[in-house]
Formats: sequence, C-alpha cells, structure tokens
Amino acid sequence: MNFIRKLLFPFSILYGLITSIRNFLFDIGFLKSHSFDIPIIAVGNLSVGGTGKTPQIEYLIRLLSPNYKIATLSRGYKRKSKGFVLADSSSTAETLGDEPFQIYQKFSNIEVAVDANRKNGIEQLLKLNTKPEIILLDDAFQHRKVKAGFYILLTSFNDLFSDDFMLPTGNLRESRSGARRANLIIVTKCPKDISELAINKINEKMMRFLIRRNDKVIPIYYSYIDYDNKVYNENENKSVSEIMNNDKLLLAGIAKPEPFFEFLQSKNGTKLVYPDHHNFTENDLKEIKKVANNNIIITTEKDYVRLKNSNLKAQLFYLPIKSLFISNSDTFDKTILNYVGRSSENG
Repeated sequence: MNFIRKLLFPFSILYGLITSIRNFLFDIGFLKSHSFDIPIIAVGNLSVGGTGKTPQIEYLIRLLSPNYKIATLSRGYKRKSKGFVLADSSSTAETLGDEPFQIYQKFSNIEVAVDANRKNGIEQLLKLNTKPEIILLDDAFQHRKVKAGFYILLTSFNDLFSDDFMLPTGNLRESRSGARRANLIIVTKCPKDISELAINKINEKMMRFLIRRNDKVIPIYYSYIDYDNKVYNENENKSVSEIMNNDKLLLAGIAKPEPFFEFLQSKNGTKLVYPDHHNFTENDLKEIKKVANNNIIITTEKDYVRLKNSNLKAQLFYLPIKSLFISNSDTFDKTILNYVGRSSENG
C-alpha cells in the first residue's frame, strides 16, 4: 500500500495545488466566509481522522458548560439522516452519527446538532427559543464558509502533520502551512510520561509551519488520553483491575485503536478490529457473538452507542476516556475563557 501511495505522488501535488488555491481565494475574500456575533470555537485537524477531536470537544464542554449555554455542531459522519438535525429523546446513532450521539448521551445540559452545511446549522441553532451562547464546531478546520472566532488544530503524537504529505500519498487534507490559521495547536495522544526532550524536538519540527507574518508563534500544547479505571454499561460497572486477567473480547471500530488495546490487553484478551465509524451488520454481530463465546466484551464509547441495543447488550461494556493536558492546562483554560469573554462582550 505504501508503494502505491508513493506512485500517486503527482496527484498529491495536484490536490495540494487545488486546496492551496481554494484557501488563497478565501484569504483574499474572493470566496466568502460567514461570521456570527457569537463565540464559535472550531476543533479540527489537517490530516484524515484519528487525532482525538471528540475527547477535545468534551474537554471544552466540561470547561464551558457550567457558565454558558453550549451547542455542538458537526456534520454527523455516516448518519442516515439529511440536513439539519437537533438531537432529542428520539435520536439514535443512525440519525446523528456515532460521535454526536455519544456527546448527546453524556451531556444532558447542552444542545447537539448535525448539519453538513455548517452555516445553515449555526443559523438554525440561533433560531432556537433558548439559543446557545457558544457553539463548538467539530471537524471544521477546512470548512471555511464559516469563519470561527477561534481555531484549535489537533495533530497526533504518532502522526504529526509536520511529518506528513498531501493525500493520496499521505493523509493531509491541505498543505502544512494551513496550520497558521490556528490559534493554538494541541499534540494529542502523547505518552503520559513524555520527556521535555521529546517535546522540544516536536516543537522544532513544527515551528516553521507555525510562524505567522507578524512573527507571532502559535502556541503548542500537549495532551494525553486518560482511561477510566472502570468499564460501564447501562446497568453496572466493573473495575479494570477486576477484568484485566479475565477472558474477554476487546472490540474497536475507531481510526487508531492501538492505545485502547494496549491499555486493556492481557494474556486472556482476544481482539476484533473494524473500520472507523463501522456500521455493524447482522453478520458482524454473529461473528462478535461467536468470538466472545459468552465472555465480557469491552469496546470504545463510540462503538458502544452503535452496539448497546444489539443482542450483545448483556455482555457489552465500554471504557470511557478523557483528554488531559501534560502541563499548562490552566493557561489553555484561561486562553479559551478569555476568548469567550471578549467575544461575548463584542457580540
């Protein structure tokens, strides 16, 4: 596969040229971006998937929702509905998409909406009787028809955008120089014990892509995935230490499941891997049931919302995760709160 992707390098150059022209037309105002009088924070990446956008959105919800009315807006990848959909008690993973439905299930005090047309989605949210005070845009770094007030760019520790190439040779959706549109960068999924030396090396790699024309350098933060010490379903929970050496099936349909498996893997664990956002069929359920052999099944939160009403329900549990910062979390929080405060006053 790597050899084939290298052969496609000329198409990467063409794709990069097209995206660069598009960005230039937005930069000079030939293509219009729509602004709104409300704080809008966009979380996204330059690469295709797997950077941890949902845990970062959840971090922002926990930070902001105690004091503000929050709404999240995403396109609802692989959902079976069309247009603008506002989550309610009748919503499912099929109508919202797995990640928005996961957020809706976890946070009862916010609005969750999906719309591929982010401009229309924001307009619909602002028509609500109780309209949001802040909108969080999920995976909208390249959606330039809406101009967010604050951009958070994510890049994974094991797949830095600074080391990558344009599609189809690499995984980048646009040129690495697009990182300059960000207000800050978060290197996600770092080892919890990452060294200062490793951080300095990454800073050096990315620095040339993060200096703006006014010589201002975009700040870089480092985060890691923190796993819960329990697994859950709708009726009970079990401690991870309790089930670690039990016979079990570890099941994941996410972009980069290796850390999930590494955290839970033991000599008594069997693994099943499916593509990201996989739509589980009846045949898949039969295969899972057969491989599990009546043992406990542990999956990710994202997969759980698609599987919890299946015939696997009785033996199915999920492992919650959070995104936490290696250091400087207070500075990050203050930066976000300052932006929201200023933007709210201006609005």
